[in-house]
Amino acid sequence: MKDRAATVPEEVWRILIWLLFLSLPGFLSAEPVSFEEAHAVLRPAPDLAGKSKNPEGLTGRVVTGYQGWFRAEGDGSNLGFHHYTWNGKFEPGHCSIDLWPDLSEFAEEEKFPTAFRKADGSVAHVFSSQNRKTVNRHFQWMREYGIDGAFVQRFAGVVTRESRSYDLLKADNEKLMLCRNAAIANERCWILMYDLSGWKGEDFEALAYDWKQLRTRMKLGDDPADSSYLKLHEKPLVAIWGVGFNDDREYSLRDAEKFIRLLKHNPEWGGMSVMLGVPFGWREQERDAVRDEHLHEVLKLADVISPWAVGRFREVDFASGKHIHHLVEDRKWCEKNGIEYLPVLFPGFSWHNMTGEDLGSIPRRGGKFLWEQFVATRAAGIESAYVAMFDEIDEGTAIFKCTNDVPVGDGVKFLTYEGLPSDHYLRLTGKGRNLLRADLP
Repeated sequence: MKDRAATVPEEVWRILIWLLFLSLPGFLSAEPVSFEEAHAVLRPAPDLAGKSKNPEGLTGRVVTGYQGWFRAEGDGSNLGFHHYTWNGKFEPGHCSIDLWPDLSEFAEEEKFPTAFRKADGSVAHVFSSQNRKTVNRHFQWMREYGIDGAFVQRFAGVVTRESRSYDLLKADNEKLMLCRNAAIANERCWILMYDLSGWKGEDFEALAYDWKQLRTRMKLGDDPADSSYLKLHEKPLVAIWGVGFNDDREYSLRDAEKFIRLLKHNPEWGGMSVMLGVPFGWREQERDAVRDEHLHEVLKLADVISPWAVGRFREVDFASGKHIHHLVEDRKWCEKNGIEYLPVLFPGFSWHNMTGEDLGSIPRRGGKFLWEQFVATRAAGIESAYVAMFDEIDEGTAIFKCTNDVPVGDGVKFLTYEGLPSDHYLRLTGKGRNLLRADLP
């Protein structure tokens, strides 16, 4: 996720890739799912009586972003190798991921064979976010390594886009429930995050309708059986990512404001606390932020502000103190306006196989880059963080278990964890949580 004028902004790439995924005929089933069928799968949580009360607040928590958008041939979704590739082919020379997941702990029914081969000639397998065991395993890892929970992504461009098939919407609804159930089972918090990428402001009614389905069919935020959904100020928290960016999106700041107000104030489906994912330069309206006198008035509607930092810097400059100063000033603005502040931390960045840019364009340095951000966050007097992302192998920001034994051959190029254990970044994130909570010096 770059911040350079010489390249297409990452947020534009995100939209273009999504639209390409949606348009590929290979991703459509022979018997398309209807709009009603796609929503009919939404249900309240299973009755798990005796679970603890819903978690309250973000203070002292380290949460991660969970895409959950990976599908595989044979997983029942009819979407092929969705999000493993950008053109329908998943084979050497045709893929969109830069890291390869470590499946050494996975059961056979969680593994899906590919056309890629490892150095010993064996078949390289991938996972599907449609698999119940796999999603539960991911949340088990969060619990094991001390990560408090996840923002589960929901793309507005998917839920509002008319299509010949609603397979993708159905799969995303099923993923949402798998994440909820896994969060409950593993006593992790979860929060819905609407990513506005790909949304057209003229489709506001479609987005409002989607929110209504989640509130009425799934009872999101108010389900007495869901003990895992996080609340803030005693209201369910919902995140809206993509407010105030200057990359020529097809919705305006006013469109976003309208959706914010619906979540907060609608008499039937509102009553939520709202976190806004905003540009890195939001406070001074520079770099990736729009220059609009109305921007700060919209942001003051938020209960939490979380600036998107991925790709915005390559190192933490402790010598000048610039990075820490930036965090402190962000935090002070939020405190002055009665808003909580949640910085975004990331381990590195790479999207070589998606865009052709250099592999590992923002190096991880064995975890030092991520750890320096944790140190700077604590130095700025901040006790919470959002680590991007748990499973984002497309853009090389994943912290979950990835392998060093990657596929090889012509047209094949992947990052590794530099010989470190596959759980290195999970452990580091858990240690970072301890640091922010002052459990570590």
